[in-house]
Amino acid sequence: MLDSGTHDVIVIGAGAAGTTAATVLHEAGHRVLCLEARTRVGGRLLSEPVDGGVLDLGATWFWPGEQRVAALAARTGAEVFDQHLAGDAVLHDRSGVHRYPGNMIDVPSYRFAAGAQRLTSALASSLPPGAVLPDTPVTAIRPAGADGVDVHAAGRAFRATQVVVAVPPALALERIDFAGALPDDLIRLARSTPVWMGAVAKVVARYSTAFWREDGLAGAAFSRVGPLQEIHDMSGVDGRPAALFGFAHARTVRPGFEAAVVAQLVACFGPAAAPEAVYVQDWSRETWTAPRSVHALSDYSFFGHDLYQRPFLDGRLHWASTETATEYAGHIEGALHSGERAARAVLSATAHGRGLPLS
Repeated sequence: MLDSGTHDVIVIGAGAAGTTAATVLHEAGHRVLCLEARTRVGGRLLSEPVDGGVLDLGATWFWPGEQRVAALAARTGAEVFDQHLAGDAVLHDRSGVHRYPGNMIDVPSYRFAAGAQRLTSALASSLPPGAVLPDTPVTAIRPAGADGVDVHAAGRAFRATQVVVAVPPALALERIDFAGALPDDLIRLARSTPVWMGAVAKVVARYSTAFWREDGLAGAAFSRVGPLQEIHDMSGVDGRPAALFGFAHARTVRPGFEAAVVAQLVACFGPAAAPEAVYVQDWSRETWTAPRSVHALSDYSFFGHDLYQRPFLDGRLHWASTETATEYAGHIEGALHSGERAARAVLSATAHGRGLPLS
């Protein structure tokens, strides 16, 4: 039985792409429903509150020239600050640890004082009450002829004239039954497209102070040994909360992983680098981020593919996620770009009579 509510557009996923698409469509006067599998909004924007601020366990930076993120931060009142760059860098290889003058690892970039997740939280809160349904994973999408599209989620069915799928394509193909309505070339593409950060573990080490700065270090390191392949300063404004973070292949997260990380940090930055706390965010184990095939997906040339720019299901289904972006794919900027593009495609379709607003 269909849900009693009527919706012009259903957006699947309340990450950066989904909340952007929903906001653009709402501001254009459409009745929008955003279905989110998690109990929170944000997707791969995940900010962990700690004493003194937050730690980003997902997306962390944005860069000069990424105008959509900058505009969204300004619009939502999200304070941004410069990534810490000053100091020397460290190279960690099998011959030991080597200090190099200057920081050749980091580049100028920006961070969010209240965490990246604040962006999606602000967008979601700008939508009407009830427009975002958390804990509502979508299981099926069915064409409903001239009436639109039926979306099945958490034991309920919803109908809309247009649908935006704002989750990684490979995840969508694994989790959602499209009833054979998608063409074979799109299915092959979606199943082969990597998930950004999907096979990565992000590790954050928290400290009482950013001691490495006092030693003239930038907190930046590159390692040929591991388990972390690269390390960066992730301290907040004025160095609080104090933190270092790094990336590791998710396959290396096994018993003893945290101890190996601590040993590596101590080797690179000295005894004071034994942290107060370690946070390990293994994105490959996130049910609503990574499909089972995530470790086998490696051809990033599929990002922004032409097929993702086209509507399907007789012009009613549109793709949006950072993997589908033709600009800045893999960045927050790419997610925002894809959400805007999908929203424009919906507006174009409805302007030309495909999926007129329900009444």
